[in-house]
Amino acid sequence: MRVIDRDEVARRLTYEVCIPLVRQAMIAFSKGETRQHLRSIIRLAHGHAFGIMPGALGENAVFGAKLVSVYPENFAKGRQSHQGVVVLFDPDSGAPVCVVHAGEITAIRTAAASAVATDALARKDAERLAILGYGEQAATHARALTKVRSIRAVRVWGRSLERSEVFCRRMERELNIPFSAAADVEDLVSDADIICTVTAAKEPVLKGDWVRPGTHINIVGSSVAGPAEVDSNLVACARFVADSREGVLRQGAEFLKAKQAGVIDDAHIVAEIGQVLAGDIVGRRTDAEITAYKSLGHVVQDLASAWALYRDLLP
Repeated sequence: MRVIDRDEVARRLTYEVCIPLVRQAMIAFSKGETRQHLRSIIRLAHGHAFGIMPGALGENAVFGAKLVSVYPENFAKGRQSHQGVVVLFDPDSGAPVCVVHAGEITAIRTAAASAVATDALARKDAERLAILGYGEQAATHARALTKVRSIRAVRVWGRSLERSEVFCRRMERELNIPFSAAADVEDLVSDADIICTVTAAKEPVLKGDWVRPGTHINIVGSSVAGPAEVDSNLVACARFVADSREGVLRQGAEFLKAKQAGVIDDAHIVAEIGQVLAGDIVGRRTDAEITAYKSLGHVVQDLASAWALYRDLLP
């Protein structure tokens, strides 16, 4: 059995590699060509969680599962908040053949998925990026989105202005793009073309009243029913696209809260992103439209990424 550690994933799973992989996995998912269950989450003490996500890339294709722990406080200790493994099984023999570092795959492929959605839904001339959050996903999203749009400036908000400023200095050196920290979310998004919410917020930190026409939003931070990063008004006023319709209807906190408030119904999900990518449903219709992509994550994205890494190691 091969083991692919974090350093190897970080070195080899570049955005140039991962973005096309995730794009194809999303299309295959929406066409019904892949198999997966909704993530099963076991609640642990101290706000921790353990997630189990099985899936298959097709009836006669690689299958496996992601097993991951979620420890939110790890960020303050310089560790990944999501840690675990992706286990791959050979489709011919049924044998487990590879174990891959899940934390690094999750970090990269989540941002790659947002980049795919941004490419499909954001205005072609979008160039100003606003990021809510300054953790690992803030960094990966900044890197990934530069691959699909000509980003000229990035503004960042977090609960600590000092940490936001440290993050901005680091990312500006890395990407050679102007980064600046904002103390206020409303000010942050006032001129944004693209917004990414990648926080651990339990209550909305972004309101629909603050978002200008033509903006695209990637709603990423909350992956379970409960914590919501954006308010119901924003959900209601946006052309709302899901990574998984079933997933959002069961676990998409922002959507479920807006539905509970009576401002939307299930039909407000206009498409899965795979349907937009395949050309089956139109994404953005006008330059003035607000579009939103709700990311919960597919295990088939993890499997596709892990399989590509493993396959290249074969003799």
